[in-house]
Amino acid sequence: MEVTPCHCQSGGAFAVCCEPFLSGTAIPQNAEQLMRSRYSAFVVCDEAYLLATWHPKTRPSRVRFDDQQRWLGLSIRNTEGGAAGDQSGTVEFAARFKVAGKGHRLVEVSRFENIDSRWYYLDGEHL
Repeated sequence: MEVTPCHCQSGGAFAVCCEPFLSGTAIPQNAEQLMRSRYSAFVVCDEAYLLATWHPKTRPSRVRFDDQQRWLGLSIRNTEGGAAGDQSGTVEFAARFKVAGKGHRLVEVSRFENIDSRWYYLDGEHL
Protein backbone atom coordinates (compact mmCIF):
# COMPACT_ATOMS: atom_id res chain seq x y z
CA MET A 1 0.00 0.00 0.00
CA GLU A 2 1.41 3.35 -1.07
CA VAL A 3 1.63 6.08 1.57
CA THR A 4 0.70 9.58 0.42
CA PRO A 5 3.10 12.14 1.91
CA CYS A 6 1.42 15.06 3.64
CA HIS A 7 1.02 18.20 1.54
CA CYS A 8 2.44 20.30 4.43
CA GLN A 9 5.81 18.59 4.01
CA SER A 10 6.06 17.57 7.66
CA GLY A 11 7.62 14.29 6.58
CA GLY A 12 4.58 12.35 7.78
CA ALA A 13 1.83 10.63 5.86
CA PHE A 14 -1.23 12.71 4.95
CA ALA A 15 -3.50 10.10 6.60
CA VAL A 16 -1.92 10.71 10.02
CA CYS A 17 -0.70 14.30 9.68
CA CYS A 18 -3.26 16.77 8.26
CA GLU A 19 -6.11 14.56 7.08
CA PRO A 20 -7.49 13.98 10.63
CA PHE A 21 -7.80 17.77 11.03
CA LEU A 22 -9.48 18.25 7.65
CA SER A 23 -11.88 15.38 8.28
CA GLY A 24 -12.77 16.68 11.75
CA THR A 25 -11.56 13.63 13.68
CA ALA A 26 -8.88 15.73 15.44
CA ILE A 27 -8.16 19.39 16.14
CA PRO A 28 -4.78 21.12 15.85
CA GLN A 29 -3.07 21.43 19.25
CA ASN A 30 -0.85 24.38 18.32
CA ALA A 31 -0.54 27.21 15.82
CA GLU A 32 1.97 25.40 13.61
CA GLN A 33 -0.30 22.37 13.26
CA LEU A 34 -3.12 24.69 12.26
CA MET A 35 -0.86 26.49 9.75
CA ARG A 36 0.20 23.18 8.21
CA SER A 37 -3.36 21.84 8.07
CA ARG A 38 -4.61 25.08 6.47
CA TYR A 39 -1.89 24.79 3.81
CA SER A 40 -3.08 21.22 3.11
CA ALA A 41 -6.66 22.52 2.93
CA PHE A 42 -5.58 25.02 0.26
CA VAL A 43 -3.89 22.21 -1.68
CA VAL A 44 -7.07 20.08 -1.68
CA CYS A 45 -9.45 23.09 -1.98
CA ASP A 46 -11.25 22.39 1.33
CA GLU A 47 -13.21 25.62 1.75
CA ALA A 48 -15.23 24.34 4.72
CA TYR A 49 -12.09 23.63 6.78
CA LEU A 50 -10.49 26.96 5.89
CA LEU A 51 -13.61 28.89 6.92
CA ALA A 52 -14.04 26.85 10.11
CA THR A 53 -10.46 27.60 11.19
CA TRP A 54 -10.57 31.30 10.30
CA HIS A 55 -11.02 33.67 13.25
CA PRO A 56 -14.64 34.91 13.49
CA LYS A 57 -13.44 38.55 13.48
CA THR A 58 -11.62 38.23 10.15
CA ARG A 59 -13.37 35.29 8.40
CA PRO A 60 -14.42 36.00 4.81
CA SER A 61 -17.78 34.83 3.49
CA ARG A 62 -16.05 32.39 1.15
CA VAL A 63 -12.66 31.22 -0.08
CA ARG A 64 -11.92 31.42 -3.78
CA PHE A 65 -9.63 28.90 -5.45
CA ASP A 66 -7.84 29.36 -8.77
CA ASP A 67 -8.05 26.32 -11.09
CA GLN A 68 -4.71 27.37 -12.59
CA GLN A 69 -2.93 27.39 -9.20
CA ARG A 70 -0.83 24.41 -8.07
CA TRP A 71 0.73 24.40 -4.59
CA LEU A 72 4.29 23.07 -4.62
CA GLY A 73 5.56 23.18 -1.06
CA LEU A 74 5.57 24.72 2.38
CA SER A 75 8.46 25.59 4.66
CA ILE A 76 8.05 26.87 8.19
CA ARG A 77 10.66 29.53 8.88
CA ASN A 78 9.83 30.51 12.46
CA THR A 79 7.21 30.13 15.18
CA GLU A 80 6.66 32.30 18.24
CA GLY A 81 4.23 31.22 20.93
CA GLY A 82 1.34 29.19 19.65
CA ALA A 83 1.89 26.21 21.97
CA ALA A 84 -1.00 24.28 23.50
CA GLY A 85 -1.23 26.53 26.58
CA ASP A 86 -0.73 29.85 24.77
CA GLN A 87 -3.47 32.31 23.81
CA SER A 88 -1.73 33.49 20.62
CA GLY A 89 1.16 32.75 18.33
CA THR A 90 2.76 33.52 15.00
CA VAL A 91 4.09 31.28 12.26
CA GLU A 92 6.35 32.60 9.51
CA PHE A 93 6.20 30.47 6.40
CA ALA A 94 7.03 30.35 2.72
CA ALA A 95 4.64 28.61 0.35
CA ARG A 96 5.60 27.93 -3.25
CA PHE A 97 3.04 27.67 -6.01
CA LYS A 98 2.55 27.97 -9.76
CA VAL A 99 -0.21 29.76 -11.62
CA ALA A 100 -0.52 28.86 -15.29
CA GLY A 101 3.03 27.47 -15.18
CA LYS A 102 4.67 30.56 -13.61
CA GLY A 103 6.35 30.09 -10.22
CA HIS A 104 5.48 32.25 -7.20
CA ARG A 105 6.30 32.35 -3.51
CA LEU A 106 4.10 33.59 -0.68
CA VAL A 107 6.02 34.57 2.45
CA GLU A 108 3.88 35.55 5.41
CA VAL A 109 3.87 35.91 9.17
CA SER A 110 0.49 34.54 10.18
CA ARG A 111 -1.13 35.37 13.51
CA PHE A 112 -3.17 32.77 15.36
CA GLU A 113 -5.43 32.98 18.40
CA ASN A 114 -6.62 30.27 20.76
CA ILE A 115 -10.31 30.55 21.67
CA ASP A 116 -11.79 27.92 24.01
CA SER A 117 -8.92 25.48 23.30
CA ARG A 118 -9.21 25.84 19.51
CA TRP A 119 -6.70 27.58 17.28
CA TYR A 120 -7.85 30.04 14.62
CA TYR A 121 -6.05 31.92 11.85
CA LEU A 122 -6.47 35.63 12.62
CA ASP A 123 -4.53 37.41 9.85
CA GLY A 124 -1.15 37.66 8.23
CA GLU A 125 1.49 40.10 7.08
CA HIS A 126 3.03 39.40 3.67
CA LEU A 127 6.80 39.80 3.65
